[in-house]
Amino acid sequence: MQDQSHREGARAMRCPQTASVSADVADPLADLAAVLGPGPFAQLFLFCSPRADIAALGAAAAQVFPGTPICGCSTAGEITGLGYDEGQIVAFALPRAGFDVETLVIENLDQLDARPLIGELLRARQSLGRRAFARVQECAVLLVDGLSGQEDALVAALSGGLGPVPVVGGSAGDGIRFQRTRLLAQGRVIENAAVLCLMRSDCRVRPFSLDHLRPTEARMVVTRADPARRIVERINDEPAAAEYARLLGMRPELLSPFVFAAHPLLVRAGGRHHVRAIQHALPDGSLVFFAAIDEGLVLTIAEPQDIVAHLETELGALAREGAPSAILGFDCVFRRIEAEGRQRSRALSEILARHRVTGFSTYGEQIGAMHVNQTMTGIAFFPPEDVA
Repeated sequence: MQDQSHREGARAMRCPQTASVSADVADPLADLAAVLGPGPFAQLFLFCSPRADIAALGAAAAQVFPGTPICGCSTAGEITGLGYDEGQIVAFALPRAGFDVETLVIENLDQLDARPLIGELLRARQSLGRRAFARVQECAVLLVDGLSGQEDALVAALSGGLGPVPVVGGSAGDGIRFQRTRLLAQGRVIENAAVLCLMRSDCRVRPFSLDHLRPTEARMVVTRADPARRIVERINDEPAAAEYARLLGMRPELLSPFVFAAHPLLVRAGGRHHVRAIQHALPDGSLVFFAAIDEGLVLTIAEPQDIVAHLETELGALAREGAPSAILGFDCVFRRIEAEGRQRSRALSEILARHRVTGFSTYGEQIGAMHVNQTMTGIAFFPPEDVA
């Protein structure tokens, strides 16, 4: 019994550690450190409510967690041990006992040049491989400025250098204000940027992406768009917002964040449908999306399944062969908006808490070479094999 307890303790020390604290406390980092323990950590992620002073956190974190690489971002809501939460600073720490990490900061996304980026990425992968060759589990986490509008181009560029390494991630948020999103990396607050964390681990990792939406028969064609600004001006050669509302059987003035959350649009690619969520309508009747939309694209209106039953089923499937020790989750803010509108937030929170999901609500998610919307995307971390 004592030997088994020792093995379980040794395994736990190699698994991700999580903590959260109110953004309003006087010394949030001290509180986080008290829960996380002394480390050492190979990587510390901080997901911060817009109420937090992310610049002050970045400066102080280097003192509280000396020698620890730290990155993070602002959020559109947090996921803590209580499920959906607000006004929190969330920590997700990777112990050095179980992880090695190489971090790549990508700035000036509006001037992205794929060739040097791929070269830098390959060098980072090689460096990590030499340092952690015995750790065979590989994955990557990508955090992006959620108002940069560059996620589609970025993930396409990164795919050329990632090879078989699975990547998941989330776009930084700003509550539901959509005004300013920020990233934290190398002690600096940056915008129009991204942070890619390559990791090798003793823990078995399983990337996933799920959504509870299914296609209806209502289809439409984009007839005028500005993909660079993610704006669709006309659908079926009618003003986009008016035509979208007509297909839903409502007046355009009734469109709202809840309507957009409950009835996103789908595109079909690679044999499956992918969500293209609407951010808001403009006064001229155009629609602003969370992802680039090209002219000629066929869009399908989605209808939701039961979001609570779907999440329980999907997260339960992840635990079928043993429960994850932690799940890092990037959950679209529109899933939260839909849950609140349907009064299902508490039920979802209970499921998230029970399955040990930690993370934040996003302005978009990344999975492989795709930038997607209205999903929960993430990585499940499973305990490593028994140690002596």
